[in-house]
Amino acid sequence: MGKAAGPVAGEIAWGTPAARWALAATVLASGMAFLDSTVVNVALPEIGAELGTGLAGLQWIANGYMVTLSALILLSGALGDRFGRVRVFRIGVAWFALASVLCTVAPTVHWLVAGRVLQGIGGALLTPGSLAILQAGFRRGDRARAIGAWSGLTGVASAIGPFVGGWLVDSGSWRLIFLINVPFAVAVLLIARRHLPESRDPAAPDRMDYAGALLGMVGLAGVTFALIESGAAGVPGWRVAASAVVGAAALAAFVAVEWKGRRPMLPLDVFRSVRFTVTNVVTVLLYGALGPLLFLLVIYLQEVLDYSAVAAGAASLPITVLMLALSGQAGRLGERLGPRPQLTVGPLLVAGGLLLLARVGPGDTYLTGVLPGVLLVGLGLSTAVAPLTATVLASAAERHAGIASGVNNTLARTAQLIGVAAVPVVAGVSGPAGIAGGFGPAMLVLAGLTCAAGLAALVLLRPRRTPPPPAPEGMFCGVDAPPLHSCPNSTAARPPAAGT
Repeated sequence: MGKAAGPVAGEIAWGTPAARWALAATVLASGMAFLDSTVVNVALPEIGAELGTGLAGLQWIANGYMVTLSALILLSGALGDRFGRVRVFRIGVAWFALASVLCTVAPTVHWLVAGRVLQGIGGALLTPGSLAILQAGFRRGDRARAIGAWSGLTGVASAIGPFVGGWLVDSGSWRLIFLINVPFAVAVLLIARRHLPESRDPAAPDRMDYAGALLGMVGLAGVTFALIESGAAGVPGWRVAASAVVGAAALAAFVAVEWKGRRPMLPLDVFRSVRFTVTNVVTVLLYGALGPLLFLLVIYLQEVLDYSAVAAGAASLPITVLMLALSGQAGRLGERLGPRPQLTVGPLLVAGGLLLLARVGPGDTYLTGVLPGVLLVGLGLSTAVAPLTATVLASAAERHAGIASGVNNTLARTAQLIGVAAVPVVAGVSGPAGIAGGFGPAMLVLAGLTCAAGLAALVLLRPRRTPPPPAPEGMFCGVDAPPLHSCPNSTAARPPAAGT
């Protein structure tokens, strides 16, 4: 007897075994990447103590992953369309697993940073593929339900990530947070080989924008190096200046290539929509504050307030829980009111929470010191993120719906990357004051960024007669970044109204 035929792209029905296998593979892979973007922060103090590195090294451990992820995530979506989404997805999963092994056995901080950079490449290859596989694999009428289920399940992974990371650090070693990826990756590869239907875009271009991806990566790495090393002791000034010049030149060349290229990774004409540009400015300011908050909070709680890794990881859990619980309601409210009120109020609520966290010091309990600020941050993000994502998608022309979502996601991750590099330097965390003296000023800086986000929405977002629709029921807008793709069967990708 011949081998039974596998599922066919576009024909997977909700509730069937094929649907469960597809969800299992995509949720496990995305959850693996999401876990690594959150659990590492919890382990940073332990990593710093064992490998003998200071704040600059810890920043590189966090940002090495983000540099390659941010620079390559748009290109990887195009690679999947051209060469096969499941094929690129499987390469990304295998790559991520091998990089995780390197992180697990890293003898020095330099080897660990190298492993994190390679992890970012794997994450960029697998993350867009997860949603693209669901969108192309399920029947049209079942796609929104499948993506909603994916969003909820990966949201749970984001929620438990810091707690799991803290438990692994406290009960064993920080190396376990990377080793745990390997069995997940093996399971995903076995499922993908047997149960995921391959799909491609027949209209995908033959030539990829490799030059744009390389310039973007060099630019981000150069600027990040300059920001981080400018606050480190003993680093020659010429090295900082040289990396800043190289990074700035590469980013300028990236813009030129994307502007004049025939097949740009980032078509700059999407920014002709004022509404699209303004909402992306709000995204940069909001996520540029969120990244440093999550990075600095767990370090401060462990090194200054003597929290265990588990307790520090669980401290920010209310943020994700609130976003899981309230994102759907916030999207529906945005449908009735339009995005402007929520994109103004949400960032201001986040700013209020950051001001409360700026006052936390030794002797404060979690319930009276940390929790009020964390709750206010979570409430603000829950208010703003869902309508922000929906507005971005609705503000771009229909032919650019996928690009608009990818651009917004990339800008959010890049903002977190730059924020983690820059804010510790600006606030003095990288200087003699250290985390103990610099945490409060850092929270004030972040509060300023989120206030600017709210004011930008208030002043620059003009009311429109037809507000954008919310994400479909169950859509979870993650703490790490907005969703990577527009939602199928929704009207979120309608062309912008005249005058936008």
